[in-house]
Amino acid sequence: MKLRSLLFAALLASPAFAGPAFAHHGWSWTETGFFQLEGIIKDIHVGNPHVTMDVDVEGTIWRVELAPLAPTNAAGFTEASAKAGDEVTAIGNRSSDHGETRMKAVRVIVNGATYDVYPDRAKAIEGA
Repeated sequence: MKLRSLLFAALLASPAFAGPAFAHHGWSWTETGFFQLEGIIKDIHVGNPHVTMDVDVEGTIWRVELAPLAPTNAAGFTEASAKAGDEVTAIGNRSSDHGETRMKAVRVIVNGATYDVYPDRAKAIEGA
């Protein structure tokens, strides 16, 4: 009986832990329409759950989220593609909270190379 109670308690608690992770994914936190920023990479994380770059845009640091590691690598973007100090152009969707300097990139351009980390969405950039 005790084991059943513990399993039931764990089941009830699991949405509380899953909520923040679930809310993080997707595009619901972003604005519609494309947004572009250009700056200098200050820090980069090439790993899961998403590849991220902290980009200095005229003294303001922006968090630029790319796709998860596997699709980002499939787009050709690897650890060797960018480093701190490189110039980057990121095109995607900014946070709908304008107090937050954060965006989800669809395309990034670093060292003359273009990486469409969300290729289906990147097709719409040309028509934007």
